[in-house]
Parts: sequence; structure tokens; C-alpha cells
Amino acid sequence: MNLIWRMMWAKLRTPFRSRVGIWDIVVTPFRVWPTDLDVLMHMNNSKFLALMDIGRMDLMYRSGVWKKISAQGWYPVVAGQTISYFSSLNPGKAFEIRTQLLGLDEKWVYLEQKFYSRNTLCAHAIVRTRFLKKTGGSVTHHELEDLLEDVGHSHQIPQWVLQWSENSKPPSP
Repeated sequence: MNLIWRMMWAKLRTPFRSRVGIWDIVVTPFRVWPTDLDVLMHMNNSKFLALMDIGRMDLMYRSGVWKKISAQGWYPVVAGQTISYFSSLNPGKAFEIRTQLLGLDEKWVYLEQKFYSRNTLCAHAIVRTRFLKKTGGSVTHHELEDLLEDVGHSHQIPQWVLQWSENSKPPSP
């Protein structure tokens, strides 16, 4: 439930924060709440993934993408992600998530998200997403490019990210 409050807070702060481009690195600040902790008294691994949602939404809110896709009846979904942890986040500790769009191919949109506390990298994640239509089906690469003009100037997706994407697919049944 506390994520709803955090998501609402991110949305409410949008008009007061700087506008960003879709290719900018967006910094979303947080603090470790008691409800984020596991029995070892550090932030639970599932909270990292949940807070990454808010970082991605912050990018979409501040770049104006959310308004555009919502008007079309589209919404993003995570299709795959991987995260590596380097340092614990303890109670009350301030940290930030740095979210950046890496690029898109014919099927996926790739993002990178990094957790920092006092300029120390605590976790690093790669996320593979796609957009769906409320009326059914997936948003095509071309539809996404047409709606989000500057997405068409896609950056080169790092080869290791494409390899991760390919290697993370489950075997066919």
C-alpha cells in the first residue's frame, strides 16, 4: 500500500520538477521506510523492483510520455528484468534511482535503472518493456515512434543488453 502513496507523490511533484526529454537520465529521490525492510533490516529485494516502477513513471510523467500514451489508451508493462545488488540500503537511508531509456527495437523498449546512495552504486537493473493497448494487442514499434517523435532517433542498444534479452527468454514448450 505504501507504494501507492509514493506513486501519488511522484505524480503530484511532476509540475514542480524540471521537464525532461525521453533520453535524459531522470533522478528520482527516495528514503528507506520501515515498510521497505526485510528481517535483516535492509531494503527487501522486492522493494527495489517495486520502486523501479516509480522511477520509470517519473520519466514518463516528466517527459510528457505518460500523457501521450494515456490519450491513446496505451500502457507499459514489464516483460523482463534483471538486477544486481552491490550495497545494502538501511533504514532511513536516502537514495535515488537514475532511470534512462537505452533504446528500442522492433518489439521491446529497454531501460537502465541504477540505485545510488551518496554516489555509491547500490544496485543496477536492466528492464525490457513493451506497450499494450487497452483495446487489445501490442503497440507496434512504428506506432510508438509516430507518437513519440524523438523516440525514432533511437540510441544504439548495448550489445550485452540485446544478448541478455535473447538469453532470458524461456525455452519453447
